[in-house]
Amino acid sequence: MKRLILMRHAKSDWSTGGADHQRPLNKRGRNSAKALGNWLRAQGLAPDQALCSSASRTRETLALLDLEVRTRYEDRLYHAGPVAMLKCLSEAEGDTVIMVGHNPGIAEFADELMATPPRHPRFADYPTGATLVADFEIDDWSALEPGTGTATGFVIPRELLEESEA
Repeated sequence: MKRLILMRHAKSDWSTGGADHQRPLNKRGRNSAKALGNWLRAQGLAPDQALCSSASRTRETLALLDLEVRTRYEDRLYHAGPVAMLKCLSEAEGDTVIMVGHNPGIAEFADELMATPPRHPRFADYPTGATLVADFEIDDWSALEPGTGTATGFVIPRELLEESEA
């Protein structure tokens, strides 16, 4: 069995005015990323590999999760669509892989992977920080096929934070 933790980066800071690739997280995003890391640990979800877009906001999200995980930063995951995400994941070596990316590709990829989408009102729009946990009955990521995933969890940061932080 293989497990995928598919996470959209946390809320970014649009006030910096810099290039999109270098946009950092805002305060809410930093709080959200920390809360998501706490949630992953509380659920016993310890990835053994991370595939992360090379953008600043995805790198910062992953760092704030505070996970001990071997990581590959991938330029091809920056604003990637489902095809590129599947190709990247098919090369993964871990049993539990966390992938941190961007919308709209990550929402489309999540939807394509699931046999049945999780019953959550925010799954379709996959807001910032949205995190899907899905299991696949495969021995190697290269065997991954769309429509074969079983959702075992889905959370958004707003569910994890105090109202004042969300």
